[in-house]
Amino acid sequence: MPRFGVLGPLTIESPPGRRTTPRGDHQRALLAVLLLNANSSVPVDALVETLWPDTPPKSYSSNLHTYVSRLRARFEGLEIERDPRGYRLVVEPADLDLLSFREAAAAGKAAARAGDPAAAAGHYRRALAEWRGPVLSGLHVPRLDADIARLESERLAAFEDCVDAELSDGRHGELTGELQAMITEHPLRERLAAQLMIALHRAGRQADSLAVHRDLRATLVEELGVEPGAEVRRVHAAVLRGEDPVPSAKVTPVFPICQLPPDIADLAGRESEIEKLSALLGEATGVPVAVITGEPGAGKSTLAVTTAHRLRRSFPDGQLFVPLAGASDPRELADVLGDLLRALGVTGPAIPDDVEARAAVYRGRLADRRVLVVLDDAASPEQVRALLPGTPGSAVLITSRQRLSGLAGADRLHLAPLSGAEAVTLLARLAGPDRVGAERADAERIAKACGNLPLALRIAGSRLAMRPGLPLGKLAGKLEDEVSRLDELQVSDLQVRGSIALSYQALSPAARRAFRLIGRCRTLDLPAWAVSTLIDDEGADEAIDELVEASLLEATGLDPTGEQRFRVHDLVRVFATELGRALETRAERVATVAKVSDAALCLADTAARRLPRTVPMPLSDHDVPTQPLADELVERLLRDPGTWFSVERANLVAAVSSLCAVGWRRKALRILERLSAYLYLHSHYTDMRTAYETLRDAAGEADDRHIVVIAEANLAVLLHVRGEYELAAEGYRECSKELAELGDISAQAWVETNLARCLVGLGRAGESLHAATQARELSTVDESGAYARQAESAALHRLGKISEALEIDRRSLAHARERGDERQLGVALQGLSWSLMLDGRPEEALATIEESVRVLRRTTAKSALAKSLRTQGAILAGAGRRDDAVKAYENARRLAGALEERPRELSCTRAIAASWIGDGLADRAIPVLRQCLDEFRAMGGKPATALTLHVLRRAYEAVGETKAAEAAGEEAKRLEVPHDANASTLVRLLLSLTEPAPA
Repeated sequence: MPRFGVLGPLTIESPPGRRTTPRGDHQRALLAVLLLNANSSVPVDALVETLWPDTPPKSYSSNLHTYVSRLRARFEGLEIERDPRGYRLVVEPADLDLLSFREAAAAGKAAARAGDPAAAAGHYRRALAEWRGPVLSGLHVPRLDADIARLESERLAAFEDCVDAELSDGRHGELTGELQAMITEHPLRERLAAQLMIALHRAGRQADSLAVHRDLRATLVEELGVEPGAEVRRVHAAVLRGEDPVPSAKVTPVFPICQLPPDIADLAGRESEIEKLSALLGEATGVPVAVITGEPGAGKSTLAVTTAHRLRRSFPDGQLFVPLAGASDPRELADVLGDLLRALGVTGPAIPDDVEARAAVYRGRLADRRVLVVLDDAASPEQVRALLPGTPGSAVLITSRQRLSGLAGADRLHLAPLSGAEAVTLLARLAGPDRVGAERADAERIAKACGNLPLALRIAGSRLAMRPGLPLGKLAGKLEDEVSRLDELQVSDLQVRGSIALSYQALSPAARRAFRLIGRCRTLDLPAWAVSTLIDDEGADEAIDELVEASLLEATGLDPTGEQRFRVHDLVRVFATELGRALETRAERVATVAKVSDAALCLADTAARRLPRTVPMPLSDHDVPTQPLADELVERLLRDPGTWFSVERANLVAAVSSLCAVGWRRKALRILERLSAYLYLHSHYTDMRTAYETLRDAAGEADDRHIVVIAEANLAVLLHVRGEYELAAEGYRECSKELAELGDISAQAWVETNLARCLVGLGRAGESLHAATQARELSTVDESGAYARQAESAALHRLGKISEALEIDRRSLAHARERGDERQLGVALQGLSWSLMLDGRPEEALATIEESVRVLRRTTAKSALAKSLRTQGAILAGAGRRDDAVKAYENARRLAGALEERPRELSCTRAIAASWIGDGLADRAIPVLRQCLDEFRAMGGKPATALTLHVLRRAYEAVGETKAAEAAGEEAKRLEVPHDANASTLVRLLLSLTEPAPA
């Protein structure tokens, strides 16, 4: 059976908590009138007048029957009976809020007559809790106006009866606000005025009580021309004499009691946290205890108060709110217990002197009650333990900057900063939605500078609200300046600096020092090895534990290398940096940062040397310090070097910027060289571009030409990858020239190798061979020489010197097998397979490329694998294995696309489009081939352009476009280079895919 509600909007709640309403206005009106007359027969005439107040339709009887039938069908278990007079909706009192209200109000009257005002008040409060607003709000049915007015009178009478009971029970302090609100709604209601006068008089506010009488009299005389009645006059006289107009039935307060501060109207987000806390505190067994922890300004108290208000119905005996001042001046437990006992009705000599005795009396007052105890800003587990209720039914919600790890059995919720969207929403609620919406980008800058911390956002929002003409961008600019950020984040008695300072001042000297040291590192996500290196003290672990306990450092769990990670909020870091500048010398700060950056560089160096080399990028041994970390730790961290790089990638990119900012460009370069071995391997080109541009700009400002050239050479590699061959070649040539002048032969060899590969793509085989030969002669390390030889082989293919290329490839393969590097082996096998194919040995070529693919699949060298798969597709096409060839090309294209290697992705797309021609889908292939052609032309790749034109010619022929086919063929011939065995073979293989598959 659903539960119905009319004391507010019309609601029908079906298990499990699903709310629905009838679809049409007539059905809603019909259900409303039946519910207001529940369990009583409503005549058909009254129902017709309700549904059709003007003129009912001729078929009103059948229409009415239809509406009733639809209600029965829509709500399972709904019982509407038909009798000779009309219709009756049968419902249990528990299933209709109106009946529940009347039942509880009747119980209240009975308890009052029996002389039990406390029980009476409890029943009345339960009755009043059924009201959610005006009766049937949102549904206007003129026929029901009189019934609705009568119900509102019932509600007001129940409220007044409830107040009488609570006044008789000695409870007046919490009634004044509620009575004042009701009098505002009903200014002529004399009974309410008399009750408010009594409550104010008992609270010691005689003048306010007399003022209520004065205002009431003035209103009655002015609007009705009458004097107050006898009851008001009696209460007025008693107040003038200083007597209690209604002697209390008890002298001690009783439950329920509510000490909660007002709920927060502008809360943003936190719904998931509220749900989690509600679930924890609603557990049926024992006394659940939940602790909200978090950094200063995270909004712990706000969340606790909001959650407590949401849970008031779950704790009908009341809510206690206890401020413990743990962050500033922790309150004495005896004082706290004394205040609680007085609030619970224990006064004077009944309050014991001994703290333990007070705690026992406190637990006794809460025994078998359902009370939520909110302990705000607890200092320690010791301060909390004596305030825990002793019997099931009650619950405790604690806020603390400490984790209170010693509080056994407590559930903890760490309160993180708001999300970006939630932070902007909070700003909008404080500064105005239209204003924030119009300057959304600047609002996001403000939120980011505030670290999405609620306290900081409230301060920023308040400043904006105080100055409606202040542009959000101007405040954002001030907040983005770290030096002045905390100065800007203060308004009235709110300030972020002071909030963090309270937590800092409570630390031990060792933890304070550790806190300041951590502030020197600009990275917010810190591994344990970095934190320990910063602190560099035997007591580092104890200091770290204290910072975590104080919520100034958050332990976020283990990373994939098994290392503990820590997070520090940006505003907390700024505060720590301020302290460091004030309390320590620059030399001390520099020495600490140097140790951490040395450790990072050494780890990156070891990790990079264990990765497969994807480009012949030299790793200089100059300026690499001795590893300060223990060998055992290094081995554990770098067990999988790729995993370590993936974990620290963002930190290392940020470190490049930070090191450049302090002038340590050489160290930044060394870290970036090693990081690039990972970034290039996994095609993280955006990170590479950002870091090298940062390094280049910093070196340019300092006139450090060598670092500028190295950065430019790496940026040229990224142009090359994207297929911007002309720009890349120009960049390589300029860098090679400058590196020669600077005397950096190793880097020049690397640049010349890349230039050779780029020139092959441009169709300049002779220039490519010259660059590759020069690179090999300049190479000072064996690895660079291997890359140069691969570039030589590719150039020789284009020049038709296949036997020379075969000789180079065989030497490269032998060398790779000797070294045992699977990536180098796979690359060498790919090069040899293509030389064998060009030499007319397709069977050997196929066996060799299949081995290459198998080997590379075991490595992380995805780019090399994509290249081998593409080669495999071409060789399979030559072997007549058309379906297998297309599958290899599709796999290669998928990899190349993921790696953002556009030239290779396009060449695979071209081959797949060629197969569509053979499938009779030339019309589908033509637009795809045209797109490939446009992009190859833009790149400047003449060989690739010519190959695409040959395939496009075949597509035009297939659809009968003879002139277009001839034009494509002629242009292809103009672009062809004599003796290019690579191009002629590829043309043959690609065109074989355009032939129909054999039956």
